[in-house]
Amino acid sequence: MKRRAFLKKSALAAGAIAVPVIIPASALGKNGFVAANDRITMAVIGAGSQGKSNMNAFVKNKDLQIIAVCDLDEKHRNQAQNALWNYYENKDCKVYTDFLKLLDKEKFDTASIAVPDHWHMLIYKTVAEKKIDIYGEKPLVRKIEEGKKVVKTVNENNIVWQTGSWQRSRPNFRKACELVANGVIGKIQNVEVGLPDFSSDMGMPEIQKPPKEIDYDFWVGPAPFMPYRGVLHWDWRWILNYSGGQLTDWCGHHIDIALWGLGLDNTGPTEIKGEATFKEGSLYDIPFTFDISMKFANGLPMRVANSSKLPYGMGVTWYGEDGWIHVSRSNFTASNNEILNTEIPEDGIHFYKSEDHQRNFLDCVISREQTVAPVGPANRAITAGLLGEIAILTGETIKWDPVKEELINPTDKAKSLLKREYRKPWSFQ
Repeated sequence: MKRRAFLKKSALAAGAIAVPVIIPASALGKNGFVAANDRITMAVIGAGSQGKSNMNAFVKNKDLQIIAVCDLDEKHRNQAQNALWNYYENKDCKVYTDFLKLLDKEKFDTASIAVPDHWHMLIYKTVAEKKIDIYGEKPLVRKIEEGKKVVKTVNENNIVWQTGSWQRSRPNFRKACELVANGVIGKIQNVEVGLPDFSSDMGMPEIQKPPKEIDYDFWVGPAPFMPYRGVLHWDWRWILNYSGGQLTDWCGHHIDIALWGLGLDNTGPTEIKGEATFKEGSLYDIPFTFDISMKFANGLPMRVANSSKLPYGMGVTWYGEDGWIHVSRSNFTASNNEILNTEIPEDGIHFYKSEDHQRNFLDCVISREQTVAPVGPANRAITAGLLGEIAILTGETIKWDPVKEELINPTDKAKSLLKREYRKPWSFQ
């Protein structure tokens, strides 16, 4: 029996759907690990800051074994490999530079993927086509047409997908959404989404020789080639060639929560307009400030802006007829305390309860149930953000059909921003 089938059968036999498998102590291996043949296997693709964080969270699960690490940076992959060798007390974990070679050489059940945004679609789609379950970082993609491809591939291959939008596994965000959904503040009048401010700048550094420990041409990958100017890890977020700055980096968190609470996380806005400021002569060409207005089919308005532009700052604020609720990573407040203390009745609307984002993914790998942060809502959150980006870059009011996921009567400029041609040898399949 294949490992995945064994684990699912064990869960069913124990009456445990979407909970950890109960395995007798006699089946446990060294240091309390589940016997090797019965563990979920994982490969880590991208072992930088977020990839390392995810790896450290996953490795704590005794029914999981990370068997390989893939990263273009020699330092990242060696550090991750050494950490896993020490943790498992063996040298079984292998390292790879090329994710295609990893997929060709190794067999594993799941993949934890955390790479720059411009690589997301290609790696997600390629791994999903191998029918490997994926824990994938937000934002889902860099371009709207890419998101549609990822959703299609995930669904066609019937894989378990968890987006790294971990706020869905935090009780304050879940409770806030439940209060909104149950009408505690009445009919929602408007919503505000605050994303981080940004002010860092490095001007325009001279072209440099890339570090020897990384294949820079591979790192640029399918994006249009840009000469190396000292930016690799983390700060690629501030270059439109690779990301959309705070707007696209954070829409997978706070826009996702806003839509979740509204029951709109499988649809999108119909009208979008926005404005932004940029810095001339800077390598960082993303919007430094932005203010975006969206309207949904039901007429509900949503404003997405830098936190300093909004009265309650970072996070999500729902304004209803009978009060308001604000939630962020550091705050959970309302127009009065009675709202926060409201108990949701048993027959009320209760949201998916997950208390550990990585564990929820593994439980669903076993049960084949849907995760708390599936691929569809992840696509809707980044689509909303990218529509805002298109409105900013074109200066146009964008009309969107959220059912067909198409622009309505687009200009050539707006249409060109839905996707981009991939640099050879990569292709937009």
